Amino acid sequence: MNLEKAGEEIYKLIEQLFPISRSLSGNGVRETLRRIQEIIPLQIHEVPTGTKAFDWTVPKEWNITDAYVMDEKGSKVIDFKKHNLHVVGYSVPVDMTVSLAELQNHLYSLEAQPDAIPYITSYYQERWGFCITDRERRALKDGSYRVVIDSELTDGSLTYGELVLPGKSKKEIFISTYTCHPSMANDNLSGPAVATYLAQWVMSAPRKYTYRFVFIPETIGALTYLSKHLGHLKEQVIAGFNLTCMGDERAYSFMPSRNETSLADTVALEVLADLHPDFVRYSFLKRGSDERQYCSPGVDLPVVSIMRSKYGTYPEYHTSLDDLTLVTPVGLGGSVTVLKTCIERLESSRIYRAVCYGEPQLGKRGLYPMLSHENTLGLSEEENAKGLSLRRLLDILAYADGIRDVPGIARTLGISPYELQPSLDTLHAAGLLEEY
Repeated sequence: MNLEKAGEEIYKLIEQLFPISRSLSGNGVRETLRRIQEIIPLQIHEVPTGTKAFDWTVPKEWNITDAYVMDEKGSKVIDFKKHNLHVVGYSVPVDMTVSLAELQNHLYSLEAQPDAIPYITSYYQERWGFCITDRERRALKDGSYRVVIDSELTDGSLTYGELVLPGKSKKEIFISTYTCHPSMANDNLSGPAVATYLAQWVMSAPRKYTYRFVFIPETIGALTYLSKHLGHLKEQVIAGFNLTCMGDERAYSFMPSRNETSLADTVALEVLADLHPDFVRYSFLKRGSDERQYCSPGVDLPVVSIMRSKYGTYPEYHTSLDDLTLVTPVGLGGSVTVLKTCIERLESSRIYRAVCYGEPQLGKRGLYPMLSHENTLGLSEEENAKGLSLRRLLDILAYADGIRDVPGIARTLGISPYELQPSLDTLHAAGLLEEY
């Protein structure tokens, strides 16, 4: 992939996907994944309604054909076919005539943004409703209105896409994005589009690590995927990225993992500090996307989010104002470049893990004096010259956890990676460290 043209290609994909009506499930999601499948060899999976996903259950499948509100003159004052945000997501089918007073109970608008259609859903409680600009809502006249929602809620399935790209190592880089939002460009068509072209780039060269890309509905999709793959993910994933809100040209944002000490945290912060030092760092207390699931207690995957404007912080968020004018090729290209740089650093990193439980017996390997005294762990001149002090060996073993890379361990010990290397080589040769 020509990265200089990546932003333009990503934008073109967003233009193609923007009109499709998506939700947690249904044909809109399938069509979106099929379009992406034309670019990368995505595997599409179906999970039946009623499947348990930890404390959740896969809901019914929702599909919609048409919806409108018609006044007494036969004019459609609200029309789903003009903008698919006009209908509350997962609305049950309706065909009735109501008064304006009754209709108002089913309308949603934003007084503070009178020209924006809000994005509203009701996934887990059956209801119906329409979303409208507040200006249009205030212009409605007394009278009768025919309301029609031609939708279906049926036992079906939740659909997600997956692409696994094997590398030399079974250790994985995990990349997740969500496909459930209808026509909003930054949140979150930018995520699937960036993920698609990032995957295309990863496929173009030999890989040290295995890469796992997943395209899922937010929350229930992440929970469903985790419920099917948690054991494998906890064993193999060394770093992960949740892709969302990647298309505008505002400042970059960073959401850490819950523990804030993972390899993904370290690499992402280093890359952002190098490329975009004005980035905004958020606390995990401000979480709101699928990092809620990936970093939850008991799961604790090393997943972070690199964004442009963070979800919930920009005025166009979850409204019809999040359109194709908000995202740009420059913004999208910048985001894919940041992620590409993170991957390049991960690919070039060296990560070690101690292979024994507890502190190993160094003496039988000729690495510890057999006669112990109070200065055993002191630094002799010879040891300083070799960089092979006993204290350093033990400190490396204490921090070689399969999470920190060599620069990370060196920073913890207050030395350079160059000074650390002789000790790493010694421990590796003694069979006490394994390299990922």
